Amino acid sequence: MTQGNILLVDDEERFLQTTCKLLKKKGYSVSTADCGTDALDKLSRTQIEVVVLDVKMPGMDGLQVLKIIKQEYPLVEVIMLTGHATVESALEGLESGASDYIMKPADLNELTAKIDDALEKYQLIKEKIALAQAKHLQEL
Repeated sequence: MTQGNILLVDDEERFLQTTCKLLKKKGYSVSTADCGTDALDKLSRTQIEVVVLDVKMPGMDGLQVLKIIKQEYPLVEVIMLTGHATVESALEGLESGASDYIMKPADLNELTAKIDDALEKYQLIKEKIALAQAKHLQEL
């Protein structure tokens, strides 16, 4: 498992707390948010590599939050989470930059596998950026 900071966003308090506790037991560093605005606030104050984001939330839904995340924090990997998946919302989420999609109730092993994949992708992109920056500095 690649270490990283995970933000779990869901309006269902019981799911949020239970999943957070289980992910922490697996060794992840996990923060939680119960709505889109809280998630965006935490992203502005904390280094987050992967967001696990519920699609259906009151107020700002997950697809709206996803679009803002990808605009303001393009390197952050987002896994969409829903109990109400439709082909349309899955396609819209993936087209808007989500790295993956998972259905509720989420199997913990499937969720951790997707988180690990997203963390690896994040680290790979960060390494490529660092190499490109180093190469650019050498050329100066």
